[in-house]
Amino acid sequence: MTIALFLIATLLPFLYMLLLSVRPIESLLRDPSSLLPSLDELTLETYRDVLAPVSEGGQGFLTFLGNSAIVAVSSVILALVIGIPGAYAIARLPFRGRRQVSGLFLATYLFPAIIIAIPLFVIFTRIGLRGSLVGLVIVYLAQTVPVAIYMMRNYFQTVPESVEEAGLMDGLSRLGVMWRITLPLSMPSLMATGLFVFMIAWNEFLFALLFLVDKRPLWTVSLGLSQLSGSIEVPTTVLMAGSVVLTLPIIILFFLTERLLTGGLTAGAEKG
Repeated sequence: MTIALFLIATLLPFLYMLLLSVRPIESLLRDPSSLLPSLDELTLETYRDVLAPVSEGGQGFLTFLGNSAIVAVSSVILALVIGIPGAYAIARLPFRGRRQVSGLFLATYLFPAIIIAIPLFVIFTRIGLRGSLVGLVIVYLAQTVPVAIYMMRNYFQTVPESVEEAGLMDGLSRLGVMWRITLPLSMPSLMATGLFVFMIAWNEFLFALLFLVDKRPLWTVSLGLSQLSGSIEVPTTVLMAGSVVLTLPIIILFFLTERLLTGGLTAGAEKG
């Protein structure tokens, strides 16, 4: 019963948003309290308005989706490439200050993003990276790599050391042990970390606004949605369609990776 209540509380707002996005604005104005519109009035015209290019009278969200995908996927790949060796080093390699380094990664989240926003804006303007997706990816890496290292380090520590020692005795290098043994056993953690980084990069708004506000062709989908919500000329139904477009990729990605997130939780147990 409790799970059902939580499920309803989670899905009802998205369902209402979805229903609003397929209603004509005239129908909504006539009966704004109706939750279930009739089938004959459902329309996908709102999605055409959202996805169509500006030159065709639309909002250009198809371009924004492409920009967001480039930024999010690049952030995930680079965060994992940088974070995996760092997390493994903290989890397995003895060096002075290992615990302190791990704590410093979390300390970066004690400060709100607005504190570093202006200095980064000035620095990236001077080096010519403001107004580019490359600069935005670099900023997102600074935000996501520390927490990615912390998340993966905790999981790497659960991998039995005896399994890695067996690999070392069989002639594998430390890098080979990490690649052939630790990473396959840590796939749930890698998928969870990648999904977390993707969600941050996909939904982030502040730095996208600061870096891309004067470069509309490079806007991300969150920046495009803020434009819709701040315009009195955009119908509510179109705004809801834009919200669905922003949310749906995250939902689809979660369901596609759910099996990978849970499938390897029991993998890697020592066999005696």
